[in-house]
Amino acid sequence: VKSFEVIESQLPNTYMVVRLDGRCFHKFTQEHNYQKPNDERALKLMSKCAFRCMEEFPECCFAYGESDEYSFVMRPDAKVFSRRKDKITTTFASLFSSSFVFYWKEFFGDVPLQYAPIFDGRMVIYPTFRILRDYLSWRQVDCHINNLYNTSFWMLVLRGGLSTKEAEERLRGTTSEDKNEILFSQFQLNYNNEPEMFKKGTTIYRGFVEVQHVDRRTGETRSKQKKKLKITHEDIISDSFWKEHPEAIPDNTK
Repeated sequence: VKSFEVIESQLPNTYMVVRLDGRCFHKFTQEHNYQKPNDERALKLMSKCAFRCMEEFPECCFAYGESDEYSFVMRPDAKVFSRRKDKITTTFASLFSSSFVFYWKEFFGDVPLQYAPIFDGRMVIYPTFRILRDYLSWRQVDCHINNLYNTSFWMLVLRGGLSTKEAEERLRGTTSEDKNEILFSQFQLNYNNEPEMFKKGTTIYRGFVEVQHVDRRTGETRSKQKKKLKITHEDIISDSFWKEHPEAIPDNTK
């Protein structure tokens, strides 16, 4: 019977990326009255769940999240579960989903959780650091496009008095420049001043921090660098982030 089981171990020295997505979250956000266009409570809850996953998986070096999705990058030399695709993906999905329920009240207070959320997961393998960066850039571009649209859409509905259908028609065929103009001219809202978390999503990585410790032999206070999980909202498309934080993701081509 055991011989029927297929063990799908991933190629060594490649980046295993697990992406989790909320299933039917349009309905979930309606049922739980999420604030539009962005619910800060929900985004912070998602990041708390992602943080918990990275605590559980030390070989997970980087995570990026926006809206109802999170991507997790495993170090290219990761050995967890013998690099088995099914075990890694299902464990991430299970831990993330259970954490969402466990931490719900911490972020939503007395708002009752109507039913348990579902997160589906998939794994994609990226052979090089450059291609991995292309993937992460794609997700951050998606965050920008979606947030600019949603911000414009809900401003037209909530403050502009349009129906959802009318707002959709108003935005049909518009460029990013058009949407920025609508926000500024009609609602005096400068999109550049919107919170970075909304515009750029959330990045979690193991960055260096300086810690103080007392030398037991001499009694002197010394400094040393230690890796610690950091949550930021930065531009990960340009080279500057990667030059400043080369420790975030090991480059398997060096």
